[in-house]
Amino acid sequence: MAPFKIFSRIALSLVAGAALFIFVAAAVLGPYHYSFNGRIYPGVSIGGVDLSGLSPQVAAELLRQEIRYSFDGAIAFRDKGTVWIATPAELGFVLDANNSAQAAYSIGRTQLQSYGWVSQFYPMAIDLPPQFIYDERTALEYLQGLSGLIDVPTVEASLGLNGAEILLNAGQVGRELDVQLALVALRPQLQSLQDGLVDLQVDESPPVIFDASEQAEIAREILSAPLIVRDPDSNPEAPVEWVIEPETLAGMLSIERVEPEDGEAFFQVGLRNSELQAFLRGISPGLSRTPQNARFIFNDDTRQLDLLEESTTGRELLVETSAEKINRELGEGRHQISLAFDYILPPVTSQSTAEELGISELVSSQTSYFYGSSTARIQNIKVASSRYHGLLIPPGATFSMGEALGDVSLNTGFAEALIIFGDRTIKGVGGGVCQVSTTLFRTVFFGGFPVEERYSHAYRVYYYELAANGSVNTNLAGLDATVYVPLVDFKFTNDSENWLLMETYVSEQGRSLTWKFYSTSDGRTVEWSTTGLQNKVDPPKPHYEENPDLAKGVIKQVDWAVEGADVTVTRRVIRNGEEVAVDVFKTHYAPWRAVYEYGPGTELPKEAKEQGAY
Repeated sequence: MAPFKIFSRIALSLVAGAALFIFVAAAVLGPYHYSFNGRIYPGVSIGGVDLSGLSPQVAAELLRQEIRYSFDGAIAFRDKGTVWIATPAELGFVLDANNSAQAAYSIGRTQLQSYGWVSQFYPMAIDLPPQFIYDERTALEYLQGLSGLIDVPTVEASLGLNGAEILLNAGQVGRELDVQLALVALRPQLQSLQDGLVDLQVDESPPVIFDASEQAEIAREILSAPLIVRDPDSNPEAPVEWVIEPETLAGMLSIERVEPEDGEAFFQVGLRNSELQAFLRGISPGLSRTPQNARFIFNDDTRQLDLLEESTTGRELLVETSAEKINRELGEGRHQISLAFDYILPPVTSQSTAEELGISELVSSQTSYFYGSSTARIQNIKVASSRYHGLLIPPGATFSMGEALGDVSLNTGFAEALIIFGDRTIKGVGGGVCQVSTTLFRTVFFGGFPVEERYSHAYRVYYYELAANGSVNTNLAGLDATVYVPLVDFKFTNDSENWLLMETYVSEQGRSLTWKFYSTSDGRTVEWSTTGLQNKVDPPKPHYEENPDLAKGVIKQVDWAVEGADVTVTRRVIRNGEEVAVDVFKTHYAPWRAVYEYGPGTELPKEAKEQGAY
């Protein structure tokens, strides 16, 4: 038989067999399917709940009653020692009973309707997982609610002042629940349909400054007692000190937050630097001390220096350093604090020697005379000359007589004596000081030292032309110098390479003042000449004026006539045979009239009336 015919016959047999099978199956299974029409086939369950033969509606209700995880389950959220418990339903995880029942009903109906036939002859069990609806928005809302309980803001510690009361607020660590991370951890826990624990992730943000209690204690300590600022060099039994009461300290207290670039922030507690420095600057002038050289006299026998007056170490208040010291020691609990000074040694100390200073001999000495001087004038000469006794002038320095003289007043030992004021000779404090300046000028002149500033008197004063025997030596005219602090000064320069020591000696009995310069000679000598008095002018006629303090008939001379004149003095300074300086001192003396005072009603002399000297 041909192959094609054989194949056709086989195919026809198969088709006929299949048709017969379908017919038989339909005949057998049709009544079975019909009997479960609208009901779940046998052996089908959801989450262990048998739904055999139940309609989807009844099955859904049964599932609601039997599967209680959404309402009876427990999900615990833990943050450290605190736990919150929620049901899955509170987290938006609920049973989808209708869809679960419908899934059970679909079993056997979506697989060529064969399950019913198979299960009739071969009973089987199918347990489907229940279906749930998860609304994550509900879980998010729940976790956000927990966030409201957990989250706290970061709070920096604060330190303040209310009057003298220190206000302290502690810092707080900030905490923030990571809601998104909690949602991620929650999902698998719910899907497991088991009770469970979710550890919450809470991010902490500590404050930069958490605890300021130590600084608060420092502030309280600062205000606990008065601050006593003390001069460390004062007598311990009678210290020089300043007391600042706590009420005042409170007004000066500063609480400042400091944030260094390379470290942790902190509060700095102390007195406000600007106010503390202002206080220190206010007291600084009274605490400053200028360094003073020791004073000596030259011993002509030993050729050494004998100490006359101890040197004084100078000092300056270190305002910034003292302010830092006060704040540092206050912070350490001390309330009695010594100021800080910069100490300055003088160039010449009490231990300096003649050899060190280059002093080995007398290099210049001059004496002036003041015969006829009043007691007050002699007192002023003694007081003024004592200011210079033992003074030292550095090499190359310019010396100001007025600066060294200092205050000329009744409070500093001076008396009232005659002085030239304007066009009159009147009583004034310090009359006689010009005897001292004139003597110094001559010592400088004949010592060959450069004169930087010199003023002559307005008229010739006979004191400055007196010789040792009391006679007038007109060759001394033009060798006077006046000083009137602070307007008129006498200055000269020590142009030698050695220190210059000055000594002054007043002989009250001999009515003389001697000024000495000690140093080491550099070989200079002085040659000088004078023109003598030239262009002489007679004094004006006498002047008479009434003085109500004088009695009738009393006439008193208060100024004396002197003729005017010009004089020029030339000085040549020679060293080692060579002329090193030539100085010309020109002086003009005005003519000076005599002045008389008389009491009211006094008959004036005939010559006064004839001259019209009123």
